[in-house]
Amino acid sequence: MKTSTSEGKHGIQWTARNQLDDLDFADDLAFQSHTHEQMQTKTASVAAVSASVGLSIHKGNAKVLKFNTKNSNPITLDGETLEDVESFAYMGSIIDEQGGSDADVKARIEKTRAAFLQL
Repeated sequence: MKTSTSEGKHGIQWTARNQLDDLDFADDLAFQSHTHEQMQTKTASVAAVSASVGLSIHKGNAKVLKFNTKNSNPITLDGETLEDVESFAYMGSIIDEQGGSDADVKARIEKTRAAFLQL
């Protein structure tokens, strides 16, 4: 992962002094980019580096969430369009196109409620 995205910083501005780059954990990756071109480049680069060591990206599990953009061009991987989604779960947290935590908090409250009802 570090090798495939080392060409430059293409994450998102998190605070005035910090930039949030890609999130990596085991076999889960979440890329952040300001532009469609940066995201397409990251996707292709990670796929190429992965293939060079015998790994592959499962296109059926790869999702694209666009936040605050008018660009409707698809992100592709090996000529196949990756699915656009309105939300997804990463490491147990719900991330949605609104950019807030409302959906995640609601889901956690519902899980807690269900657990208490089992008592």
